[in-house]
Amino acid sequence: QNLCCDDVYGTKGSRRHFSVDTSTSKAFDRELKKKQRDNAARSRRVWRESAAANGRTDQNDDDDDIVDYEYFRQEMAYRLVDRLDDIKKAEGFPLALDIGAGLGHTYRAICSDDAFEGEGGIGGVRKMVLLDSSKEMLHADDDIPVEGSHRCEAYRLHADEEDKLPFPDGTFDLVLSSQSMHWVNDLPNLFKEVFRVLKPDGCFMFSMIGGATLEELRIALTLAELERDGGVSAHVGPFVELSDVGSLMQNAGFALPTIDIDTVKISYPSAPVLMEHLQRMGEGNASLRRRERIGVDVFLAASCIYDEMYPIESEEGRDIEASAQVIFAIGWTPHESQQKPARRGSAKHRVGEMVTEHKNQN
Repeated sequence: QNLCCDDVYGTKGSRRHFSVDTSTSKAFDRELKKKQRDNAARSRRVWRESAAANGRTDQNDDDDDIVDYEYFRQEMAYRLVDRLDDIKKAEGFPLALDIGAGLGHTYRAICSDDAFEGEGGIGGVRKMVLLDSSKEMLHADDDIPVEGSHRCEAYRLHADEEDKLPFPDGTFDLVLSSQSMHWVNDLPNLFKEVFRVLKPDGCFMFSMIGGATLEELRIALTLAELERDGGVSAHVGPFVELSDVGSLMQNAGFALPTIDIDTVKISYPSAPVLMEHLQRMGEGNASLRRRERIGVDVFLAASCIYDEMYPIESEEGRDIEASAQVIFAIGWTPHESQQKPARRGSAKHRVGEMVTEHKNQN
């Protein structure tokens, strides 16, 4: 449902619509998100074809017209795989699943180097299933060779991350997900599905956007909307809070959860450029409580507010700063070989005794 705010805010003649959907079971419009990501993949393909036709194939070219909008996902995929590289497991993780694989950045990162021991890419991954709800995004870069693909085979599967995963129980040694789960409505169910398809002593490793992401843009749009229209609507998120991730993992049955966080800051020439990049990434607003239409005056006001509140000095002049909170987490399916806490009451020393002994030694 939509509420027409003509009379409330004195905008008769230019209809302003605000969502009044109060559903608590879902936060995101999944169909809209699929369309946004499909459009981003098509735009990427058109850009690449145009660049190739003009003899410009290097994404690092100095030409300002050549922009690879996947820079953030690519960086986060490599940071996730760096964490996988730190796990020492004799047999590695022969069979892996990538949920929300997109263009395959995680797969490319795994193929980039050999395993410490045995065969396969980083982490000992020898076969990988790339699953994504956007068919266009999943196959957008099929024609680009993957360096090191001899280390790890890949199979692409078009399926919705919110549905039951189409695999038997105990299929995979490793499940990965990089920068895709923040658009999933039912995270508890997805975590339970991941737990189901993992083998005993299997690893679930993921990165996802946290609640403190794009705070600058959220504040600028809120202030601009209050000034111009007298109301506020959802523009960014909602995203998962760091404090909720551990509970989600433990409730799904994962053992030994490990969580850390990176705060990434990126500079842009202006707020409109930032919003253009978000759109080209397929990261446009898909909240069910989003406003149906936003006037140009709100965007211009938000751009001015952003420029005044969050400026940074760069070599090219005055830019703005955007921050992203990225949550990294690792969890394991239970196995008898894993460390377990000692039985309650089995301790032989008190903490106070240990502190006293340490002081006496000094």
